[in-house]
Amino acid sequence: MDIGCFFLFPSHLLTFADGRSLLVSPCLSDQQELRLTERDATELRVQEVEEENRQLRLQLSQSQAAAAQVQYGSYGNAQWAASADPGPEDGENTAEERANRTDCPQRPMVERCELIHVACVCAGHNASRDVVTLVKSILFHRRNPLHFHFITDAVAHQILSSLFQSWMVPSVQVSFYDAEELKSNVAWIPNKHYSGIYGLMKLTLTKALPSNLTKVIVLDTDITFATDIAELWAIFRKFTDKQAIGLVENQSDWYLGNLWKNHKPWPALGRGFNTGVILLLLERLRRIGWEQMWRLTAERELMSMLSTSLADQDIFNAFIKQNPVLVHQLPCFWNVQLSDHTRSEQCYTEVSDLKVIHWNSPKKLRVKNKHVEFFRNLYLTFLEYDGNLLRRELFGCPSQPSADSLRLQNALEELDEDDQCYDFRRERIALHRLHLYFLQYQYIPAEDDTDVTLVAQLSIDRLQMLEAICNHWEGPISLALYMSDAEAQQFLRYAQASDVLKHRKNIGYHIVYKEGQFYPVNLLRNIALRQANTPYVFLTDVDFLPMYGLYSYLRKSIVQLDLAHTKNALVVPAFETLRYRLSFPKSKAELLSMLDMGTLYTFRYHVWTKGHAPTNYAKWRTATTAYKVEWEADFEPYVVVRRDCPEYDQRFVGFGWNKVSHIMELDAQEYDFVVLPNAFMIHMPHAPSFDISKFRSSSSYRHCLTTLKEEFHQDLSRKYGAAALKYLTAERNI
Repeated sequence: MDIGCFFLFPSHLLTFADGRSLLVSPCLSDQQELRLTERDATELRVQEVEEENRQLRLQLSQSQAAAAQVQYGSYGNAQWAASADPGPEDGENTAEERANRTDCPQRPMVERCELIHVACVCAGHNASRDVVTLVKSILFHRRNPLHFHFITDAVAHQILSSLFQSWMVPSVQVSFYDAEELKSNVAWIPNKHYSGIYGLMKLTLTKALPSNLTKVIVLDTDITFATDIAELWAIFRKFTDKQAIGLVENQSDWYLGNLWKNHKPWPALGRGFNTGVILLLLERLRRIGWEQMWRLTAERELMSMLSTSLADQDIFNAFIKQNPVLVHQLPCFWNVQLSDHTRSEQCYTEVSDLKVIHWNSPKKLRVKNKHVEFFRNLYLTFLEYDGNLLRRELFGCPSQPSADSLRLQNALEELDEDDQCYDFRRERIALHRLHLYFLQYQYIPAEDDTDVTLVAQLSIDRLQMLEAICNHWEGPISLALYMSDAEAQQFLRYAQASDVLKHRKNIGYHIVYKEGQFYPVNLLRNIALRQANTPYVFLTDVDFLPMYGLYSYLRKSIVQLDLAHTKNALVVPAFETLRYRLSFPKSKAELLSMLDMGTLYTFRYHVWTKGHAPTNYAKWRTATTAYKVEWEADFEPYVVVRRDCPEYDQRFVGFGWNKVSHIMELDAQEYDFVVLPNAFMIHMPHAPSFDISKFRSSSSYRHCLTTLKEEFHQDLSRKYGAAALKYLTAERNI
């Protein structure tokens, strides 16, 4: 008989060989005590500290709740009150047991290191962003290994697979399932809900997920966790031998049918249930023939209802109405529903009561709720939270490192921390978290295979250039943006508010999250280059405005100069202005006039002439046909090439040699540099970057850049043999 833990048993001291002592809980048996090692003692101490932190958070939330003066009211179906889970506290203990109990740790809610499975349906760019915030909130609170199961379309799969691969969170597994293969199971169901066919996919989980997976937590993408997901997982233990589905009651009057005249919802038990958070005992559902049962229910109801209004939720509720014994009602704080006209505030009396927040209104953060400001702040906290901080290992739950993690670890071990250029070398092998296609993207391939993508990279201080570039370039654009999580949200708000940007769907925005002390310029260029979807790319920088009509001019030049069958790199001559306000030239003749008047200059004429001198501006002034130029040391033009060109060398970070090295490799691969006679681009003025300031002020920075250049030359020689000797000779002759 389990009599609990009482004060009748005194605590006693356990002493280790080195003289340290530990106060041992009276809850431990003699046999357990003998097995207590120093590691066990450390783990117990960590658990005590975590419990202290939990109590501090509880006290803080209670004080916040008292200040908010939230009024509590009873809520829920009376007929379901007995089956509702009372939560993880004292609901199952008698008054006598609670009075006799000490603060000895209870049996854990879930087994230590038990793997928790979470499933989610995700389709498209917007839902992929929502999933990231959901995952952050789960990772922030979790203490157990996790396995995420994502049913995705092609877009979400590309975004989330690259995100998790680059995130490298320990003790997290991710599996993907193709939504396309499941559509036939639900495509026959007419659905009016804004989620479309993907809003019905949760019905297919017993079929979609592995047959050996016995239970799973199913979540909508618009969910935010305010507690450890293990608490929710533990509720599976409270299911009766008949129950297979855990749900929170719907907190609106939708299924009561009284929202408006002639409102006829699908059948439901009382107020019905919300399917934003579901506990599914997959094994039990498969055993009772769930797949056939929900289909029969849907077919029967559709004869009169004609379509679903709330997607899978309507079918779940109709099924439960016929099979109430299968449902386990969860306390409503496991799904606080923030749609308009809900009674969600009756789910909590204190902030500490909150477990899961569900933004289930199309209005999302603009929903009406008396405490919406608090919920919005909680959501924004995870939205802008630095995801790199969630890469922490779980204490006592060693995980098998991924192949990328092992490669990174081995590469780091090979570095010499005493090397003066250690930070540069470390940056080269860093694996940055990556969110591809951060905003809606749609590209329709051109029919003539001459399309060209403008490729560039930027940080948040260059955002103001985007609208101007879009006004000058109507073709597809691929941008890598180096930002923190918070800056990425600033960019999102900026893009959504911009009349220019919000209507452009042919721009791929790829967020590379900040990490380390250098600006990884060539990594950013490579990411933007890899995501170009056209046969040709225009490799430029975001500080340049292309001439009006350059997009169509380049496409014609690609055909005329036969880029498909030649190794040509088309050079777009670069100019600059020192004026922040410029009347942009509409033609080559107008540009030459401004050049003569001193309004414009050839690019870097004052500080770095040799970077663009081989372009031969004197010849360009009168040229009417394209002309070839030879490579010279430090040449760094902006070029149009085939997409399969060499990538940039990522050892060069910050300022210096990042483009020079790339042009050198193009030359080593026998590309011809061909200057376009009627193309130009103009560099707009801006404040000096942080990296150029470091280059100018730090002798060690300049020393390391010289070292990296020498190593690049050596690598080039090994790669291209004697042909690469000219680069070393040219460098020595400068």
